[in-house]
Amino acid sequence: MAKIPEAQNRLFKNMFVCKKCQTKVRSDPQKILKGKARCRKCAKKVFRPLKKK
Repeated sequence: MAKIPEAQNRLFKNMFVCKKCQTKVRSDPQKILKGKARCRKCAKKVFRPLKKK
């Protein structure tokens, strides 16, 4: 299966997952590293990158 770069960017670029409630959040990586981004659902500041399938 061919991977389309536009689709890969849309699905995985700047996407992070909350470590507590597994909610997906799109945010700037620098904001994630500095702890400025918060989860909309549980208000935690701990995220991990989205795993590619």
